[in-house]
Amino acid sequence: MTQEIKAYMRMEERYEGLCLIFGDNPQLKTKVIDTIEEVKNETGLKPMVFENISNDDHGKDAFYIEFNDDVQRDAGDFFERVLHKLNIVCKD
Repeated sequence: MTQEIKAYMRMEERYEGLCLIFGDNPQLKTKVIDTIEEVKNETGLKPMVFENISNDDHGKDAFYIEFNDDVQRDAGDFFERVLHKLNIVCKD
């Protein structure tokens, strides 16, 4: 079974968040970390990044990327770059 990264977005007024679930795969975890850092360097943006490790279910291990007070709507470009580099395609 192939593991993949799952992405979930949340948007509210002046807040945008992206959750990247990588499960218990250390290679995917490294790929997500490296991609976030690469996009931070490219854009100069510094979102809050949280790692969520589940002691009960490692299939839900994830990173959360958040922009609070995103008046300029910079998060959209940041998230698009991250998703593109991780080869994650949005489905309707």
